[in-house]
Amino acid sequence: MKPSNYKKLDLWMTALKAGFKKIRPVGIVIKTGDGVAIVKNLRGVKAGEMVYFPKTAVFGIVLTIVRTKIKVIIFAANNLVRSGDRVIGTSKPLTIGVGPTLLNRVISPLGKPVDNRGAVEGSLDIRLVEIKAPGIISRESVNEPLLTGILGFDALLPFGRGQRELIIGDRQVGKTSIAVDTIISNRNNAYEDDDVELNDSLFCVYVGIAGRAIMIKKLEKDLEETSALAYSIIVMSSAGLPASVCYIAPFVGCAIGEWFRDGGLHALNVYDDLSKHAVSYRQVALVLRRSPGREAYPGDIFYLHSRLLERSAKLNSFYGGGSLSCLPIIETQSGDVSTYIPTNVVSITDGQVFLDTNLFRKGVRPSINYGVSVSRVGSMASLPIIKKLAGTLKLDLAYFREVEVFSTFKSELDELTRSILDKGIRLTYLLNQMNGIVYTEEMEAVMLVLPSLSIFNNFDEDDIENLKFYLQNSVDEYMDFFDLDSATFDKDDIEEYVEFICNDDSIDDNE
Repeated sequence: MKPSNYKKLDLWMTALKAGFKKIRPVGIVIKTGDGVAIVKNLRGVKAGEMVYFPKTAVFGIVLTIVRTKIKVIIFAANNLVRSGDRVIGTSKPLTIGVGPTLLNRVISPLGKPVDNRGAVEGSLDIRLVEIKAPGIISRESVNEPLLTGILGFDALLPFGRGQRELIIGDRQVGKTSIAVDTIISNRNNAYEDDDVELNDSLFCVYVGIAGRAIMIKKLEKDLEETSALAYSIIVMSSAGLPASVCYIAPFVGCAIGEWFRDGGLHALNVYDDLSKHAVSYRQVALVLRRSPGREAYPGDIFYLHSRLLERSAKLNSFYGGGSLSCLPIIETQSGDVSTYIPTNVVSITDGQVFLDTNLFRKGVRPSINYGVSVSRVGSMASLPIIKKLAGTLKLDLAYFREVEVFSTFKSELDELTRSILDKGIRLTYLLNQMNGIVYTEEMEAVMLVLPSLSIFNNFDEDDIENLKFYLQNSVDEYMDFFDLDSATFDKDDIEEYVEFICNDDSIDDNE
């Protein structure tokens, strides 16, 4: 046997030991750079197929096929694969191991644990990272609420299981905080609670895309301290990883969420954030010499995000009744939502929550601009009691913001305008909610009753803050005032209860 055949046999045996049963012809790397390898003589492979570099035990994916040359993105540091290295086709697409043992763990987009707690124990189901979104026949309309624990969000922008709600805004205005609070607010539905049915629980997958590793570690600590990590999985792709790894991160997170959905359970995926994902894909695409389009992004960037977000769905009972919801995050520059990536994702999702920088600077938390934000699912995803109580709250706030702008140009205001401003200020105080503080259904309901009470007109900021603090720590006292199923409540009892609280000096200064 010739020496060259010995080398080829040795490569094939190495691949067989790695678990590949079908071996394609061996190719040769002729050029590498920026996480991309150009390979020749690798016949018979398909786009999206996983390839193996036996010399460094590194994997990659075929992204472009041009005549006799194949362009592969590499899931490793740029200096590991070099010119002259051998490449073997695996005849299978990229897969990820998924299972309940991933809960309470932090993993990389390649499925390896990165939380320094050892290997993942137990068997895992193998799932394709990229599959087609569920068809119309298998879906049903979004009709189950997914509470975020944020009063302004739940009351004015209902979010349901199976919905895709975009969170958009400038840098550091609280986009991630809304998503994290949503995860924390569902800790009462944790699957470890014996009183909660498994199919009522919500499993959460947080995907950090090209973010700072220290911030993801902080997120892990926050979820662990609030007992939310027990039903959550963090997929971590930090900014130090190659662009190719950041590119596949949201698809890996989506595959994990789909495992719960297809099993008849409910999952929530957070993609933080897709603007960085677009930058990672642009970097890979430009190295692959794909034609740049608007703002230097490749033309298929819209298809990339649409095939990701369309996989979120509420399945009908015939297909198990599970759901996969998602909260994609997009970062804007100076509040400009008309750029390429924001407009793309806005057109794909079922609504958007726009965070205003000016409101953030004024101390409004969360800084949601209710005049621009919208939930296209509407009240179908809202609790009946919250739907009944929210009423014209959104219009009142939007009208207040409009009047507030014009009031700055007049020194004297008429009585009607002054009453609108006073009510709007009190509503703003009522909806103010700091990071990490989440409300129960009953607390949201009792707070939405407050604007209809006569005593509400006498409240100032301190009164409202003290009242919210007391209500949050005494939920059991007013739970009987509401019937959440029939959307009924006793307004007189609530007013009497609130008056009693306000007259009790012991709650002053949040004591």
